[in-house]
Amino acid sequence: MSGRSSVAKIIIFFALASAAKNSCSNAPHFTEKKVPNFGLLALGGNLPSEFGFPDQTIARAIMQLNCNGIHLRAISRFFQTPCFPAGAGPDYVNAAITIESDLMPENLLARLHEIEASFGRERTLRWGTRPLDIDLIAYGDLVRPDLETHTAWRDLPLEEQVKSTPQELILPHPRMQERAFVLAPLMDVAATWRHPVLGGTVAEFYAQLPQSARDEVRPL
Repeated sequence: MSGRSSVAKIIIFFALASAAKNSCSNAPHFTEKKVPNFGLLALGGNLPSEFGFPDQTIARAIMQLNCNGIHLRAISRFFQTPCFPAGAGPDYVNAAITIESDLMPENLLARLHEIEASFGRERTLRWGTRPLDIDLIAYGDLVRPDLETHTAWRDLPLEEQVKSTPQELILPHPRMQERAFVLAPLMDVAATWRHPVLGGTVAEFYAQLPQSARDEVRPL
């Protein structure tokens, strides 16, 4: 894994070097908000893409994220985590980044889906294996679509989570506070971010996880 990780680190170095320029090659940028929002994104993958192994795919995806109204601010370490749900496929590589963006949240999500698709992501099975997954975890202090709907999805039983997919954007991600593979990378880049509904910080949520769950998430 060390050789692949070195390639990923080189790619990330160039992503960080270009972050101030925020340059990209094609799609137009439509400014929709005057005040940028601070966003938390979680990235993961457990299948190779045409660009390489999951760590290399994630590194290249991070480079693509730094354009079209999305400004890269910080990148976490990469972590190896067991597939979720357990036994569903190979281990994942996970990371987190922080961004600023003037896009509306729904348009930001559409841009994330475009990038996923460019790396071969097909949305055919919920929680299925995939070369790339980019989740919008939080966007400023926005709660979408409303507090009642957010609470309903946050409290959904696990057996229903497997079968049900929301038809609208839910912010913050309704189960971010439960998932070590999300929280461990976020500890690197946004430990003090505070949940607008639950009131806790990333660091507090992470500390509340069972030690066994934290131990499963290992830095590469």
